[in-house]
Amino acid sequence: MTAPVPGPDHDDLLLDRIDALRVLRADTDEEKGRLLEEIGGSGKPEQDIVDQLSKVRPLWRADRFEEAHRHAMRALEVLDRNGARPAKMPRLGPLTPVAQWAVQQVNRWIVKSHQNTLIDRIRKLYERREANADWGTFEHHALRRARIDASNVEKGLKSTPLGLPTFLVGGAALSGVSSGVARIIGGAFKSVPGKIVIGVVATLVLFALAWVVLYAASVSRRRIRTSTDQAMKALYETIGACGNPPRDQSYDFAVYAIVLLAMAWIVVPLVIWLVATGRFTA
Repeated sequence: MTAPVPGPDHDDLLLDRIDALRVLRADTDEEKGRLLEEIGGSGKPEQDIVDQLSKVRPLWRADRFEEAHRHAMRALEVLDRNGARPAKMPRLGPLTPVAQWAVQQVNRWIVKSHQNTLIDRIRKLYERREANADWGTFEHHALRRARIDASNVEKGLKSTPLGLPTFLVGGAALSGVSSGVARIIGGAFKSVPGKIVIGVVATLVLFALAWVVLYAASVSRRRIRTSTDQAMKALYETIGACGNPPRDQSYDFAVYAIVLLAMAWIVVPLVIWLVATGRFTA
């Protein structure tokens, strides 16, 4: 019985490229490393590593660093003061206070999480560049002062993203509410009309949640862009070879809202139809 003839793409198969035994049989650590690098290939991260290592100066624009640092700290102060304030709401009648509270909680989560991430990344970047600077140089002194500033600011700036009362987060009140809701849903599922009602309510709740999340994400993105985006970009440019400033989570929350809308439009109505036609009896 003859062996199968390899096809034209035989050499490109993943199993042919990853030869673990060949790596294990390598004589030196350098040879093992070279073989592993050949398997992994080279992409954008690898190119960034080489590019950033080639720029050995701790500050790309030392003459503009202190100015950029001051602007970044001021931008964080402004975002901390105004980012989580109640947003202007459309007219929703009696639901306006509830909607405003819900939007504020999501907005607070996005804004506070982002400013916590920003000050943490900046402090760590200052620490590493300070260690990279020659002692006694202007860059070393400037980075040392900036690192001390960032550490002090971080102590007063970091806060819990979720603005719920402690007794709710603790679980006592939340546990009681969830138990009551579970009993109501369990009783409603004993009849077909009850299942349909639960489905309709679930659809409305998903629509409401999707609107809240999307509206809060848009408010957060606008406030973060206005207060910190330009200042952080300028700071990272003066430092140089340090990538891009961290992004906030507003885009992620917009995706969550789209998922909730898809569930409200497709999943829940489909379940209601299956229950109404007797094809789903859960």
